[in-house]
Amino acid sequence: MSQSSASSPVRTPVRTRFAPSPTGYLHIGGARTALFSWAFARRHGGQFILRVEDTDVARSTPEAVQAILDGMNWLGLEHDEGPFYQMQRMERYKEVIQHMLAAGSAYHCYMSTEELDRIREQQRARGEKPRYDGRWRPAPGKTLPQPPAGVQPVVRFCNPTSGVVAWDDLVKGHIEIANAELDDFVIARADGTPTYNFCVVVDDWDMGITHVIRGDDHVNNTPRQINVLRALGAEVPLYAHLSMILGDDGSKLSKRHGAVSVMQYDDDGYLPEAVINYLARLGWSHGDDEIFDRAQFVEWFDLDHITPSAAQFNTEKLNWLNAHYIKKADDAFLAAEVANRLARRAVNPETGVSLEAVMALYKDRVANLNELADMAALFVADIHPAPELIGQHLSPTVKAALASLRLRLLDVVWEKAALSQAIKDTMAEHGLKMPQLAIPLRVLVLGVAQTPAIDAVLEVLGRERVLMRLERYL
Repeated sequence: MSQSSASSPVRTPVRTRFAPSPTGYLHIGGARTALFSWAFARRHGGQFILRVEDTDVARSTPEAVQAILDGMNWLGLEHDEGPFYQMQRMERYKEVIQHMLAAGSAYHCYMSTEELDRIREQQRARGEKPRYDGRWRPAPGKTLPQPPAGVQPVVRFCNPTSGVVAWDDLVKGHIEIANAELDDFVIARADGTPTYNFCVVVDDWDMGITHVIRGDDHVNNTPRQINVLRALGAEVPLYAHLSMILGDDGSKLSKRHGAVSVMQYDDDGYLPEAVINYLARLGWSHGDDEIFDRAQFVEWFDLDHITPSAAQFNTEKLNWLNAHYIKKADDAFLAAEVANRLARRAVNPETGVSLEAVMALYKDRVANLNELADMAALFVADIHPAPELIGQHLSPTVKAALASLRLRLLDVVWEKAALSQAIKDTMAEHGLKMPQLAIPLRVLVLGVAQTPAIDAVLEVLGRERVLMRLERYL
């Protein structure tokens, strides 16, 4: 449980948002935030808004925006409104800033960056917290300096100077910060562009966001944002800050742990259902339930059972879930997925072999779609067994037995039972046991020593291919 056994408050109609910055791909932490925000809105019949926070012009790219949209689409996290782009809302932000300047909740500050750095350095030397000292903040009876010529001012927010800003975080519990700890932060730069913490406030206000579900790296932003919302007379959303995700080894999540683009999971052969199921359990639980589809997740999801401690990524668990979803998947669906992967490898999947039959043979044996494609390639591509495998398994005795089997296969009824009998008859004729004949047969027809039941493999591979591959080495 997060803070108590009581159910967390829900303000209706629920409106949540996912607000990524397009400075890179959609990673697993962002995907979990999106999933929880989406699921909470769906659980309460609300709206899920997608907002792209692209004010970092130097680092935001169209490619990163597309990567985020692709990742959301692959995961099936459809949004009800948006995507909204902050860069397209600049006039609205400037309008609100002008309102705040007129109302006295914001003011122009002419302090240069060099002067501010110098003040902070002096504060550090005195053992004080480095901060803006409020010299341009208007106050009754205070005489402000003459604005320096040719200097474009920034706009600062008049943060309250006394009391505390507090909220009951729906994951972390009660949090409060003394206003004396917060300085008058910049809400518009000297060139007039608004800052991140200000844009977020206006967006959440205008979009009627009721619940802000986001990573706990934003906890320090929350008191500033709450104070601005109150200065605007806006209703403050309910906040839920999700703890960070650690790697398998307990260290900060990195690329080697899984902090890669969500689309990398697609490339690596994961099904979106498996990734969704895994992300759902990454810091949230419903009893001992491990496997559930997204409909069940939406029905169960709440904020009370999100753990306030860090979640730990477990690649082994993700692989186990993926194997489960592949095993349960429809053969035709898997065949289509694998056909696309084979085509990307320049392997023609349309060769007469039933990919659906191959899926049925192998889907219980693999952990991802790429492994499934590897197996399918053995059936549809031109295989060449490694010389050492042939040398290891193709003795003169076995070669004679395989030649005998090939003759039997010329006119046998091509179905599993008849193929099994042909193999058994050949074993009896040559005094061999099943592994002595089946393993070399596997090597010659598929290029590997281990496969599902050899009669089933021959049935799927087809008479023409089996005879051709045997003839090549006999």
